[in-house]
Amino acid sequence: MLNRHIKSHSQYKKHMCTFCGKGFNDTFDLKRHTRTHTGVRPYKCEICSKAFTQRCSLEAHLRKIHGAALHFAYKQRRDKLYICEECGYATHSQEVLHLHLQDNHPSSTFLRKASKKMEMTLQKKQGEDQTENSTADEGSR
Repeated sequence: MLNRHIKSHSQYKKHMCTFCGKGFNDTFDLKRHTRTHTGVRPYKCEICSKAFTQRCSLEAHLRKIHGAALHFAYKQRRDKLYICEECGYATHSQEVLHLHLQDNHPSSTFLRKASKKMEMTLQKKQGEDQTENSTADEGSR
């Protein structure tokens, strides 16, 4: 969090918006900004169907408009939502999003990024599996 804040003061903007050219130091900020151009609003209110670009905006809406009491512990992890930045499709599975991109947006830059991310995730899982297997093998000796 501190690194992100420090980066925000940098004059050098590494990530540029392809729609308007505005620069950002953080990929998250660029993704959030890009939704203002694409109209992608993946966070939908289940009560009134109003949609938002960010989860925190939905949560604020639920509290202020519907009086919902949301109790999350500090930095509590809510279910991760994987979002197609092309059309707004949302899923709780990285693999399902990857398949969606392959089927519906094969020339998307988001597909290339998702493919790299999937590859890294699979490598990490394989490494964890190998560590677990070697630990189990040592225990059975």
